[in-house]
Amino acid sequence: MDYGNMVGEAFGYAKEGLVGKWMKWILLLIATILLTLPLMGYSLKILRGEKPSPEVEGWGTLFIDGIKYLIICLIYAIPVFIILAVTMAPVLAAAMTGDSNAVMAGLGGFLLGLVLLVIVAIIIGLFEFIGIVRFARTGSMGEAFNFSAILATIGKIGWVNYILALIIMGIILVIIETICSLIPVVGMLLLFILMPFLTIFQARYTCMVYDSAGSA
Repeated sequence: MDYGNMVGEAFGYAKEGLVGKWMKWILLLIATILLTLPLMGYSLKILRGEKPSPEVEGWGTLFIDGIKYLIICLIYAIPVFIILAVTMAPVLAAAMTGDSNAVMAGLGGFLLGLVLLVIVAIIIGLFEFIGIVRFARTGSMGEAFNFSAILATIGKIGWVNYILALIIMGIILVIIETICSLIPVVGMLLLFILMPFLTIFQARYTCMVYDSAGSA
């Protein structure tokens, strides 16, 4: 898997789709303001493999697809919510008693719970990325949870290739977000303005990772 080529292609895809097409960028910023739901719906069009990046149209469909996307993400997040609730409960109960020993014991359990939460979140994320693409390609929310098909796809990509691809994408996004956060006053505004570009970049990159299963 040529990671450098994939990053370059995804960047070029986003650049070609937005730079110089400022009305399209503005529409996607509006989509971001609207709870990001239309933006999520738009990203599904990219995950379907549309080239070049599609126009921002059919807002009703974008909203509906965005809601479906959100529901899938929330369902995937259920184990994380459960672990978080179970982990937080002892700490809150101990804090209400005012017993310092109980609070310390609760914090110890909380830290262990956080480690478990991170591990579970990573595992869920590996399935979720492919599941979202399957939903985009088939239009069936059930396919987002077709774990046997998801495992088969990851197997064709190669677990090491797949995990490295996601790590690279994550590092790029974290670096950009960190740089923006370090810029006084305008940093958060800049990150907001870049959101459409980053969304298109991420969706196209994910699309290529998924499609690499066909050439594996």
